[in-house]
Amino acid sequence: MDEEKLIAQAKKGNVQAYNGLVLHYQQIVYNVAYRIMGDPQSAEDAAQEAFIRAYKSLNKFQGGNFKAWLLRITTNGCYDELRRRKRRPQSSLEGITEDNQESFAFLRDPAIGPEQRQQQLELVQAIEECLQNLPDDQRVTAVLCDVEGYDYNAIAEMTEVSLGTVKSRVSRARSKLRDCLQGFRELLPANYRLQGE
Repeated sequence: MDEEKLIAQAKKGNVQAYNGLVLHYQQIVYNVAYRIMGDPQSAEDAAQEAFIRAYKSLNKFQGGNFKAWLLRITTNGCYDELRRRKRRPQSSLEGITEDNQESFAFLRDPAIGPEQRQQQLELVQAIEECLQNLPDDQRVTAVLCDVEGYDYNAIAEMTEVSLGTVKSRVSRARSKLRDCLQGFRELLPANYRLQGE
């Protein structure tokens, strides 16, 4: 994919070129939105909104790291939605009746048995629960760092905060995740359990 060429064409109004960018980045944007928002429907909405905002703001993109720019739009949109929800909380029957959605699809392995599969699913649910209990800013940095694998500098650029703030948020998030996951101690592999307990 010639990203620069697609961006240049999209800036000139070529929708097909922009669709090429969307297809290339849609999974990454969805994954980040899902980890921040905590449910598939909200993540889909946030990802779609991010791509719409990015298209409308494409002429403001001055070059550089397009992926970081797109993920900044995504995380900002997720922050906005989370703040809106706190101001006007809503409950939905869909969330209550819907079967719990699996994530971490990469854990699927046809060689494992049903008991191990269930244990993996329970561990994934525990991780997701602990992630959702983090403050929004810490959850975003933890997702970008430990789930998506971005370095501190890229996260600082995406979230528009200083490098020191990113390091602090990641450290606090990891500490809170560690403490939270100790509540699910029996699900953790032995090498992840705190010793002396």
